[in-house]
Amino acid sequence: MEWKGRRQSGNVEDQRGASRGGLGGNPFGRGGFRLPTGGGPGRAGGGMSIGTIVVLVVIYFGLKMMGIDLLQLMDGGSMSGPSSSYEQSDGSQAPQGTAQEEETKAFMSTVLAETEDTWNGIFQAEGETYEEPKLVLFRDGINSACGMASSATGPFYCPGDRKVYLDMQFFDELAQKFDATGDFAQAYVLAHEVGHHVQNLIGVLPKFNQARQSMSEADANAMSVRVELQADCFAGIWGKYTEQKGLLDQGDVEEALNAATQIGDDTLQKRTQGYVVPESFNHGTSAQRSKWFKRGYDSGKMSACDTFKGNI
Repeated sequence: MEWKGRRQSGNVEDQRGASRGGLGGNPFGRGGFRLPTGGGPGRAGGGMSIGTIVVLVVIYFGLKMMGIDLLQLMDGGSMSGPSSSYEQSDGSQAPQGTAQEEETKAFMSTVLAETEDTWNGIFQAEGETYEEPKLVLFRDGINSACGMASSATGPFYCPGDRKVYLDMQFFDELAQKFDATGDFAQAYVLAHEVGHHVQNLIGVLPKFNQARQSMSEADANAMSVRVELQADCFAGIWGKYTEQKGLLDQGDVEEALNAATQIGDDTLQKRTQGYVVPESFNHGTSAQRSKWFKRGYDSGKMSACDTFKGNI
């Protein structure tokens, strides 16, 4: 993707220095929508046991009685070591990471700006105003309006504060664990989460969050698949507008389709547990995710992204 030298969004919150993991919390039980990574809530074998948590709590309060505050140390106390920072446009200080991490931040800021241009134009054509989301960059863990999340949960969108959350280490995992390489694969991830924001604005997410409270788990999963596939389709629409600007390189669309394939429910379950459980799918199969991204890309129209009618 030809992105260098283009506008970067001002809607980026760099929380890398303030990030902190936490014990417990589930942003997806409070309306959050995440990209599946095979980790996070519900993963077999993941997380900490009750015994481990109890031991950690005992150690924490034991050290605190000795005058050592672990939370203060994690926020930049003597154990954290020196850190470099730079001044943001609002005058605040944000930590500066490796050259690769800074490159990723610049790229994500540019992709976010391109999604803003796309959806501002689409909404304006319909006589509506697009409310731009914020992108929060963090390390390890973050507290959102949807609850506490760790890097294991993957990128997610929180309707409660209308922000997209992205751990800076995720794209290493995307390439190494899921074999989804290329900058447009990364761009697809952000465009998908922005697609959830669009759903929030047009009323899809509020209706779904209300309806699933009275649904069985199987029905809620089935509806969740349709929600996620529409977000994929909306990401494809953004891809179409980006292509029309002449910003795509040869092979970019294939990178996005490969990423969609690698994070399909069936592919992830085969990778993590060796078999698939279709009734537990909540994001869609690899074939479905690729199909709906391509439909959005080919049409460039929201009307082509109605995943709530007929077969998917």
